[in-house]
Amino acid sequence: MSVFRRIRDITVATLNEKLEQSQDPVRLIDQFLHSTRQDIAEAEKLQQQCQVHSRQLKQQVDQAETMRYKREEQALLALKAGEDHLAKLALQEKLIYEEKIEQYQGLLSSSLESLKEIDEQLGELRMEYQTVYSKRQYYVARVETLRLQQKMNERTGSYGGGQDVPKMFNRLEDRISDWELEARSLRDLRRMGQEYMNQAGESVSTVLEKELARLKQKLNNSGKE
Repeated sequence: MSVFRRIRDITVATLNEKLEQSQDPVRLIDQFLHSTRQDIAEAEKLQQQCQVHSRQLKQQVDQAETMRYKREEQALLALKAGEDHLAKLALQEKLIYEEKIEQYQGLLSSSLESLKEIDEQLGELRMEYQTVYSKRQYYVARVETLRLQQKMNERTGSYGGGQDVPKMFNRLEDRISDWELEARSLRDLRRMGQEYMNQAGESVSTVLEKELARLKQKLNNSGKE
């Protein structure tokens, strides 16, 4: 597991813990999304830097390979002309360029590995952001539904001027039921927030595997036709 993945796991675990204790899960999710947007911006900047560096290293390798070929051709021409001394000088430079090729190819390989890793990290961050953002909209809708229902119940409770005993107890039962509904709804929000964050990675993986299997089956069917 990469350092990046461990850090993200810690971040998500912290979010889950806070969601369990919070009365405002939407605000915490917004904070998480803000932090993730910053991570995405930094990853994109690093990705661009790695791309530029890789291109520069590739240019060094290409130039060295060109010069190696050129010096070898010059050595052949010198030998044909009987100029052994010039041939040795050309071959000596050819060896220098071969060493340079080896050195820069090693750097290029390392740079490409880093670029691949940052590409994967950026993909994970973007997927994580979209997944949490989508769930955040659902939470907002649920909280707003609960708020409007509570407001409606409070408004309904103010209707009527009679204060006889049966009506008084009926309103009391309604109010207690509202409190119980609010408590259950907030508890459900926190629990769903934790379960969703734990299962989001597995859900995405499962969907991808199903899509891959579907495409493979499609290819097999096309081959049989």
